[in-house]
Amino acid sequence: MKNRWLVIISICSLLLGAGGTYASFLWILPPGTMDFSKEKVGSEQQATTERERISGLEKVADAFDLIRKSYVEDVSDGQLIQGAIQGMVGTLQDPYSVYMDEEASERFNDSFDSSFDGIGAQIAIQEGKLIIISPIKNSPAEKAGLKARDRIISIDGETVEGLDLFEASKRIRGKKGSVVKLEIARSELTKPLTIEIMRDKVPVLTVFSDMKKNAEKNIGYIQITTFAQHTAKDFTTELRKLEEQNLKGLIIDVRGNPGGMLSSVEDILFQIVTDSKPYVQIEERSGKRNPLYTSLKKKLPYPITLLVDEGSASASEILAGALSEIEGYTLVGKKTFGKGTVQQALPLDDHSNIKLTMFKWLTPDGNWIHGKGIKPTIEVEQPAYFHAHSLQLDETLALDMNNENVTIAQEMLLALGFGSGRQDGYFDEQTERAVKAFQSIKKMPVTGRIDVETAVKLEEEIVKAIQDEKNDLQLQVALKTFR
Repeated sequence: MKNRWLVIISICSLLLGAGGTYASFLWILPPGTMDFSKEKVGSEQQATTERERISGLEKVADAFDLIRKSYVEDVSDGQLIQGAIQGMVGTLQDPYSVYMDEEASERFNDSFDSSFDGIGAQIAIQEGKLIIISPIKNSPAEKAGLKARDRIISIDGETVEGLDLFEASKRIRGKKGSVVKLEIARSELTKPLTIEIMRDKVPVLTVFSDMKKNAEKNIGYIQITTFAQHTAKDFTTELRKLEEQNLKGLIIDVRGNPGGMLSSVEDILFQIVTDSKPYVQIEERSGKRNPLYTSLKKKLPYPITLLVDEGSASASEILAGALSEIEGYTLVGKKTFGKGTVQQALPLDDHSNIKLTMFKWLTPDGNWIHGKGIKPTIEVEQPAYFHAHSLQLDETLALDMNNENVTIAQEMLLALGFGSGRQDGYFDEQTERAVKAFQSIKKMPVTGRIDVETAVKLEEEIVKAIQDEKNDLQLQVALKTFR
């Protein structure tokens, strides 16, 4: 019996860490040592609950002893305890609540540093599937063509089924210069893509600014790629620089921004929205709502337009909700991702932690956008080539072939002004003429066939087109909102 309670104490100590309360500590006392009187516990109902908890922990201890003594192979106590915690967290069926061992916890903390080695993509588990929330700007993931809502099927040939978030992250991340191979399912494609990505040092530079000329007006532009530790400070610096240039309007771009630290977006909101409404409402487990306000009394002397898309999540959506519902500012782009919960990393005694969903957050008007996202004021679809897929050539594409790669190539040709008249995957004579025209303009051997050299050139030209802001329809519409 003594050993059984030592097991229960070990498990509960890991669960509680240094912050366990007296009420929680009652869980680890053996029967007969507690006084269940009304004065001590509060009510008979509470006493019954405590007995049920103790009975449940006895069951955990029994299972622990059974596996340790009888399983066909030796299993360490640490493995079993870690598995118990992972199992409890897993029953929550919350993709954002995760148990992290010491190594995973260190990686989580590293993600807030100025740089890290990896591919640079924010991932999550939704409905049991490992998905990309968004690649980081200028990261290896973005350059390789990963997109928001891509689903990862395998990592280096091994299925991701059954992996938690941090085990998946551990397999994806690695030393600079090493390569990871991801098998990706994309909603528009019938077959998975295989994408090889060379890991690199991913800088966490989160704020980029520029001044746009729009009908002789100075329109400031600030892109925020994620909300990290120094984001608000950098935002303030860049905003002041723009304001010194006779700023007449401001575009904030959080497209592809997967979120980050709540405190970071709060510090930004304190500078740009007034206290007429709460900038966010934090809802506790009990249903109690805590409205939070800025201290800004006077509205900014220039309007703001926010750029959003499917990769704008969490803190980006807090920003969108506040700008829209407090000040009536315009949102341009596509409906946002839809993450309306707040997590906190709670440390345990052995330097591991549980990143646990602690609260819901609601917009100033009390809307919970979880799983729904925020619709833009002006919905704008980007040109088709912004969503162009990478060509995965197993063979040269030529006349009379019919497959998905031909469809992708036809979409690329159309986007670049070499339309073949069809995008159905059949390589007809018109497609061949379009390929020849492209090859001729780019001073390549004119074969009418799409080999590796032609495929690489097509993708290079698509990247150039995307990087030309004149082709960014969402940005161009945002600029027009100031006229």
